[in-house]
Amino acid sequence: MADWRKQTTITEFLLLGFRELPDLQILLFLIFLVIYMATMSGNTPIVVLIVAHQHLHTPMYFFLGNLSCLETCYTTTILFQMLASLLTGDRTISVSGSITQLYFSGSLAGMEFCFLAAMSYDRYLAICKPLHYSTLMNTRFCLHLAAGSWLNGFLDLTIFILFLSQLIFCGPNEIDYFYYDPIPLIEHSCSDTHMVILGDFILACVFTRPPFLLTLTSYKCIIATILRIPSTTGRQKAFSTCSSHLIVVTIFYGTLMIVYLLPKHDTLRDLNKVLSLCYTVLTPLLNPIIYSLRNREVKEALSKAVSKCGFHKKHAETL
Repeated sequence: MADWRKQTTITEFLLLGFRELPDLQILLFLIFLVIYMATMSGNTPIVVLIVAHQHLHTPMYFFLGNLSCLETCYTTTILFQMLASLLTGDRTISVSGSITQLYFSGSLAGMEFCFLAAMSYDRYLAICKPLHYSTLMNTRFCLHLAAGSWLNGFLDLTIFILFLSQLIFCGPNEIDYFYYDPIPLIEHSCSDTHMVILGDFILACVFTRPPFLLTLTSYKCIIATILRIPSTTGRQKAFSTCSSHLIVVTIFYGTLMIVYLLPKHDTLRDLNKVLSLCYTVLTPLLNPIIYSLRNREVKEALSKAVSKCGFHKKHAETL
């Protein structure tokens, strides 16, 4: 048994990804390159605007800035490897490299759970407890929430990777996915994976489910409070303060739940792969668009920044 494991132990994985479309590799590379550039050019200005404009120094925008920052990092960890494989045709990566990518992408995904929860709690206090909002959601508390969110993601994946790194991986080394997910990695192990699966379940209960439940509870209270507002104008005004965040939460959790709840049949494998792209690639792309189009303060700050740049350009030309 030991000799068999030694002979079949693998040192690298082959990420199949878009192997069914060999003639479209360059086109897919260009599409994902445009998506990557659009995601970066959408999220980076939001971070800059929030830092540069004093009137955006509020808890909601503080969390939005952190969310946009981690979205740029998350997109890079997922798309950089994908773009390189599409361009060069080399889809192989070492076991240690795949675990490293999983560590960073998983950590950032865990942070997104926490920041979405923090933003939903912020909206809960603003709508349900407006008189106590400034006292409860103070600068110190915001910093603690942000630091806890960043720490939560890294701590969760650090513990999980310690379990995962103890496994021995056996052939075949092909993974029919776009990026490295814990499930296919565990499936390729010839070690006893019961402790890893149990550890993953416990970590999810400790680190992932509480932010999800906080988000769910916050919006349950928010919707109940909004429905009790007597005037239609009041309800619309209250809902407008959280509509952008609610759309982002719905897209993120909706696609994530569909991917992990779909039966793992071969007939649904392609659908599963496409949906996985929604929360890993499209969500970071759509977030800044949603917040920009549905948020008056962000649009005003962006308009002022563009006008200021235009003024400086005209001034430079006259000189």
